[in-house]
Amino acid sequence: MRRLLITACALNVLLVAPLWWRFGTLSPLIAWEAWVIAPAMLLLPAGRWRRWLGSGVVSALALATATNLGDAATHTAFGRSLNLYLDVPLVRSIYHLLVGNVGQLAAICLMLLGGVLLIGVLWLMLRLLLPARPPTRRGRARNAAVVLLVVSSSMALLEVNHYRLVPQAALPMVATARFQWEQVVDTHRARQAFTAQLEETPIAAQVLPGLAGRNVLLTFIESYGVSALKDPRYNRTLLLTLEDLKRRLSQRDLHVVSGLVASPIRGGQSWLAHATTLSGRWIDNQLWYRLMLESGHSTMIDDFRASGQRTLSVMPAITLAWPEGRAYGFDQIVAAKDMPYEGPPLNWVTMPDQFTLDYTQRELLGNSPLFAQIALISSHAPWTPILPVLENWSLVGDGSLYAPWENAGDPPEVIWRDLERIRDHYAWSVDYAVSVAGRWAERVANEQTLLIVLGDHQPAPLITGDEASAAVPVHIISGDPALLDPFKRRGFVEGMLPPLAHPQEAPRMSQLRHWLQQDFGPAATSARTTP
Repeated sequence: MRRLLITACALNVLLVAPLWWRFGTLSPLIAWEAWVIAPAMLLLPAGRWRRWLGSGVVSALALATATNLGDAATHTAFGRSLNLYLDVPLVRSIYHLLVGNVGQLAAICLMLLGGVLLIGVLWLMLRLLLPARPPTRRGRARNAAVVLLVVSSSMALLEVNHYRLVPQAALPMVATARFQWEQVVDTHRARQAFTAQLEETPIAAQVLPGLAGRNVLLTFIESYGVSALKDPRYNRTLLLTLEDLKRRLSQRDLHVVSGLVASPIRGGQSWLAHATTLSGRWIDNQLWYRLMLESGHSTMIDDFRASGQRTLSVMPAITLAWPEGRAYGFDQIVAAKDMPYEGPPLNWVTMPDQFTLDYTQRELLGNSPLFAQIALISSHAPWTPILPVLENWSLVGDGSLYAPWENAGDPPEVIWRDLERIRDHYAWSVDYAVSVAGRWAERVANEQTLLIVLGDHQPAPLITGDEASAAVPVHIISGDPALLDPFKRRGFVEGMLPPLAHPQEAPRMSQLRHWLQQDFGPAATSARTTP
């Protein structure tokens, strides 16, 4: 009797604990599968086939638990559910994120610890379900097991048929299997539809005469979402920064308009936001990203090459091989190893944004018309340390002056024990990134420049809450006010502060490419020049 209760309770906790994490509440309390499996296994006679069945049951339990843990982690990081069809490749990204935050040795130790814990749990489940000494099949223990099996099986059958008699009970294994299978079927159909869409309705490369001869600098700010401007926890400092940047730009005869667009992702996978912007397609998962690149789909790079611009990608976060960059067709790709940064890495951040932008201006912009994609990274989690913005850019040099900040402040493992400290550091890091981008605009923007500064995505729900929109700010800066007029006609407003009343209604980020084609393409240019 004791073994029966211990086994059932252990299985129950194994199945419901990931759901507590996922939904942030101690519900459900009962997993009917646990109360079916435990008595059923203990009632079976000893034998080889019982051992095989027990191993299969434990494997199913492990798969269901791992999937639910993955679902909870995916929701925490990205604000969405786990999709096994799409998300298995992210395991490698998780490892690299851990390396950037805690170091390679600690990352390996954490992953090994996770493997050991998993093996330990599986071993414990096997010992409970398949004891060395066969359980008794007589007396009160057997009767209790039979009664428990009948009652729990009946409740499970009712639950499967959508009759819930116990409010705090559920079928986690069944629900997980059903949900993932439905996702596999739906995603496979969506894949076929997306592939057909790429083939049947391509977006052709288009010359942009309205931007010919100009520098177009598409600059992404990591984790810069509308919550940084709308949420009182974060906007106290940032709103003052935006007002100051508006004043500084105005003093240099630079004009700025701002709006919102909706990002396809939250919390991470910035490359999907980049791909959405460049391609004009809604790329919200890794499979769509790969299919788009493999299809040879045209992008902004092709538009600007046709317009006579040299094309450049500045990617300080890229530390490994990046074949996707070659697939895009940039004339030049500058990754972390290509920039002569002599300062320290700052946890995940390979180099500060101010160094990236200063180096880009000094060494990469050149004299010829240019289209550049620049991905800033200082506001990437874990948001520590927080750097000062240097007024004198000549001090940046090779970045060696950042050495004192290598161990400044508390390390990530300390900050991430306190949710409020995490949120404070997020606000400060985004303020740094926006400040640096705005100060850089003072240095590079002129009448021959269109500078587009936008967030790549909202941070994780840990920062924004589960109900936050996917909108990100967009700031368009130029010394030529005529270049900003098309954006004002699309709802952008003057200044650095976008309209915040209805962020959930923001147009998709993929529209940016279409706007450039429509507003600066041959038809628009012809209409402006026709008397």
